[in-house]
Amino acid sequence: MKTCLLVIDVQESFRHRPFFTEADLPAYLAAQNALIAGCVAAGVPVVRVLHSDGPEVAGNPFALASGHVRPLDGLLGFEAAATFVKHRHSALVGTGLDVWLTQQGMGRLLVSGIRTEQCCETTTRHASDLGWQVDFVLEATLTFDITQPDGKALPAKDIAMRTATVLQDRFACVCTVAQALARAEEGAGAAA
Repeated sequence: MKTCLLVIDVQESFRHRPFFTEADLPAYLAAQNALIAGCVAAGVPVVRVLHSDGPEVAGNPFALASGHVRPLDGLLGFEAAATFVKHRHSALVGTGLDVWLTQQGMGRLLVSGIRTEQCCETTTRHASDLGWQVDFVLEATLTFDITQPDGKALPAKDIAMRTATVLQDRFACVCTVAQALARAEEGAGAAA
């Protein structure tokens, strides 16, 4: 089964949001970079997805005019098989990514990127509903604490665990980098 890695919203825009913290960034980048390097070595196409929305002014970090809608510093450089810019949570809405994936004969998607519970989870659910097999590579996703409606902080690690819980065996196989790479290589061998 042909496999493709999606690197979703790993962009400098997040450094310019008040919730951004470097606390989990080194571990995330190590996992994300290992996943990219493993996919490149295995010949698995890597697709870059960037997010742009809000007013198109330099002061909005998610506007193209800001200069921040570019790969996050520290992300491994790679030649993308394709690049898409999205304006919604799902990378499959209005980008043409779904058409590209279909034209390329992709059957399995590896989902990684920023934010775990937003664009990564939404893309995973959408892809699953459209018929793709999805490996959600939890350690290669990053999120940040969120304030709950009661005013208390919900820690990023709890958000990640909640996302893993609701996706597992419903919308995706939640896996590690090593597991995702092994599954992608198995699929590559079967497709050859």
